[in-house]
Amino acid sequence: MAYAFISGASRGIGKGIAYKLAKEGYDLVLCCEKNGKALLNVSDDIRSRFGRNVLTYVGDIGDSEFVSMMGSDVISNTGGVDVLINNAGIAKIGLLTDTSPEEWNRIISVNLSSCYYTARAFLPAMIRKKCGHIINISSMWGRVGASCEVAYSASKGGMDAFTRALSKELAPSHIRVNAISCGVIDTDMNAELSTEDMEALKNEIPADRLGTPDDVADAVYALLISGDYLTGQIIGVEGGYI
Repeated sequence: MAYAFISGASRGIGKGIAYKLAKEGYDLVLCCEKNGKALLNVSDDIRSRFGRNVLTYVGDIGDSEFVSMMGSDVISNTGGVDVLINNAGIAKIGLLTDTSPEEWNRIISVNLSSCYYTARAFLPAMIRKKCGHIINISSMWGRVGASCEVAYSASKGGMDAFTRALSKELAPSHIRVNAISCGVIDTDMNAELSTEDMEALKNEIPADRLGTPDDVADAVYALLISGDYLTGQIIGVEGGYI
């Protein structure tokens, strides 16, 4: 029985990944920060449709104490997860000079520090079993940067470096660490953008469409079924944008 942990699973990319992995036979540990009702709806539907075991947690993935508590509870109930997917993320559009220290620290804690917190919680069990896979959901802005999204870009660039470094550390234990570098994915995170802005973005994408959560979920599963020699990679899912 293989368990996959997915943060930010109540909607968008995380929800898409949850359905994909349930369909492929994974039991799930799902987490979100606020929308517990939506998360329960996802978990109930997955149990009904796919007959999978699903554990749910509601809390701040950027809070080390919450993640430590959750990790201990997950391990006591499952023996540990086989797949760790760090998907939760937040963004702010605005000038760096208009970004407060509190906003900066919040973006870094949710998008980047959470990867450390979850790895610290779940890695000991993976190392004992000498198998596992960590997949971090990153962004193309972590590679090339985005004007007016400096904090977000910095957090995702840090996630990419975290991925590469941790993959080298864990390769002797047969634990793979990779990242999916997302382009413009049609989720609620883009709700701040106007219809005109979204259309302009779409016109810049060679694939001539926005990405979907299913595109990312398919890439996640492709990584999971690849061999253990594929590690330390940042895989772009951005329709040829970058």
